[in-house]
Amino acid sequence: MSALDWIVLFGTLGTIAIYGIYKTRGKKNLDSYLRGGNSMNWWTIGLSIMATQASAITFLSTPGQAYESGMGFIQFYFGLPLAMIIISVFFIPIYYKLKVYTAYEYLENRFDLKTRTLAALLFIIQRGLASGITIYAPAIILSTLLGWNLTWTVIFIGAVVIIYTVSGGTKAVSITQKQQMAVMMGGMILAGIIVLNLLPVSFTEALHVAGKMEKLNIVNFEFDPSDRYNVWSGMTAAVFLFLSYFGADQSQVQRYLSGQTLSQSRMGLIMNGFLKIPMQFIILFIGVMVFVFYQFYQPPVVFNMVQTEKLKNSEFSDDFALLENRYTENFEQSKAEYLSMLEAIESGNDENASEFSTKLQSLKEEQEVIRDEVKELIVKNDPVAETRDTDYVFMRFVMDHLPEGIVGLLFAVIFSAAMSSSASELNSLGSTTTIDLYKRSIKKEATDGHYVISSKLFTALWGAGAILFAIYASLFENLIQAVNLLGSLFYGTILGIFIVGFMMKWIKGQGVFIAALFSQALILIIHFKNGEGLFGFHWDIGFLWYNAIGCLSVMLFAVIIQSTMKLIQGK
Repeated sequence: MSALDWIVLFGTLGTIAIYGIYKTRGKKNLDSYLRGGNSMNWWTIGLSIMATQASAITFLSTPGQAYESGMGFIQFYFGLPLAMIIISVFFIPIYYKLKVYTAYEYLENRFDLKTRTLAALLFIIQRGLASGITIYAPAIILSTLLGWNLTWTVIFIGAVVIIYTVSGGTKAVSITQKQQMAVMMGGMILAGIIVLNLLPVSFTEALHVAGKMEKLNIVNFEFDPSDRYNVWSGMTAAVFLFLSYFGADQSQVQRYLSGQTLSQSRMGLIMNGFLKIPMQFIILFIGVMVFVFYQFYQPPVVFNMVQTEKLKNSEFSDDFALLENRYTENFEQSKAEYLSMLEAIESGNDENASEFSTKLQSLKEEQEVIRDEVKELIVKNDPVAETRDTDYVFMRFVMDHLPEGIVGLLFAVIFSAAMSSSASELNSLGSTTTIDLYKRSIKKEATDGHYVISSKLFTALWGAGAILFAIYASLFENLIQAVNLLGSLFYGTILGIFIVGFMMKWIKGQGVFIAALFSQALILIIHFKNGEGLFGFHWDIGFLWYNAIGCLSVMLFAVIIQSTMKLIQGK
């Protein structure tokens, strides 16, 4: 990167962090530290909720996913507005009525201490692991692209987040997230405009190319439980995920508990529900336009350039050179076919256009074969090398083709996204550990100041733990899927406990506690035996369905256990 890019990058990050610390300076009581003194307006809450969910993984993986698979991922968010309405009607009023610091306080009021503690522990396990991935995911990409040491990149991201989160608490997180959200969306929209200007074809022709290569297929009505992203999973399984994430995950609940009023919190949540889909559409569409760009300007064989540089300096360099030549020949042939296809479309010859499209699909398949052969060489050269390069597509394009200053801004987008989501996670982990475990079960009587200090210490400890996890973590198949998978393993059970509490008033604490344990065991069995089966039963389902299964199984088990206990007690 140029000197201007470095100035833009560190200037942006430094300004945001310093602003957050400055605006939240001064002594704080527990309420102001954990709930921001209930001073947040609706649009601050809405931006904070969006920034919490829009991690660096969103901006790294989503364009790459669109480059590879098209716009279909957006179906994952189709059920989000519905989930936001349900939470606004049923969840938020109860939290406000009880004046809770965390969502899990409600569970003790409704059931008992052990149920509250179980839900808090499930959240802490899931979110504690996710916070490590949230830091690690961008760190491994950025360290590769910038040539930084991975460990120091992880420490840099984690340390900055810890400093302003510990210093200012919930208010600092929300205030900085407004600035971070402006940087993130402003940077991405600017990148999208530049991509369109760089295209050697018109916007209409770009849409024709994307459409013929099936990158604009947004809606898939085919019902397939093993498919993660279709209309049915988006409107059913994903709704359960969103209900749990936004309604029972403290990293999100803490955002709207800081609202000035119940109405302000509701409006912030609804704002997220209706702006998230357009936001994801923009990010995915940018990925599709990057795909179109690379149909006319030759892309790297593998976007992780560090691995290809290693190949060039290895014993496999000659093999790699031959594959690169084949790839170049394939690209030139594909480019000619694209231009011919566009001429056929312009002249209205749909039959010829379809023939060219079929040829292009065949050439794409050949291109993927070449890429797979290169990846095999990468593994031969380095057995532990990561060969999946989808997460490198967008930032590789940024570094190779965007002007000075904009490159630094786009890196600031990724760092800002990593900081915003990590700050919310650490803030919520510190709050939950303090309120639901330490204050409730370990040190029940202490001063307000003691619990503020405790919350700061727990936040810092969770930050240090996330950094350690990130340093020793290994890359998942796809970063955005990794986070959704991790959430899906636990969210269904947590949501099920809350739904039983809200809707099934005759279920008591013992019944729901045992049901939650059974449900969590069931989900783990389903996941680890997915695709294999057990005891003669075979299943292959997408992980989004874990949320629905977990929630519904808690409800079912609770009914069975409570009814059985009632019968036994009746005897």
